[in-house]
Amino acid sequence: MIRTDKRMRLCTALLICNLIFIWGNSLLPGSLSGAISDWVKRILETLFGSTSEDTPGFFPIRKLAHFTEFACLGALLCWRVSMLGRPKALAFCLGAAVACVDESIQIFVPDRGPGIRDVAIDCGGVLTGMIALYFGYLYFQRKRIKETFPED
Repeated sequence: MIRTDKRMRLCTALLICNLIFIWGNSLLPGSLSGAISDWVKRILETLFGSTSEDTPGFFPIRKLAHFTEFACLGALLCWRVSMLGRPKALAFCLGAAVACVDESIQIFVPDRGPGIRDVAIDCGGVLTGMIALYFGYLYFQRKRIKETFPED
């Protein structure tokens, strides 16, 4: 990927914001985190209809949120290491490290705890974000080539 100072600053700023979001949510006590999940659940129920009442803590939404925030992290890390000319595996390793730190933070937060399953979900999100960035990049590269060299 093409490296410019403007792109590097943008990527760095987005990475910092993403990390603040991820680790900031991990610092929330379990009761507050649960209240946020319940609020999201009520919004989704309003938009899409009632969900099952026996879904404690709205588990699927919480895991999907983890997956999504780490997919964003994976895309940003991949973008950053690509601009630096480093191997893409570094982006995955950094994302996995962030996931481990994220779960480690929760050891010290009331009503929260670490989980291996959460690290796996987070790593899956990182990988998905990296793959999405790769295919998006390929798509726009091909589009640019077609616009530059139109077929007769």
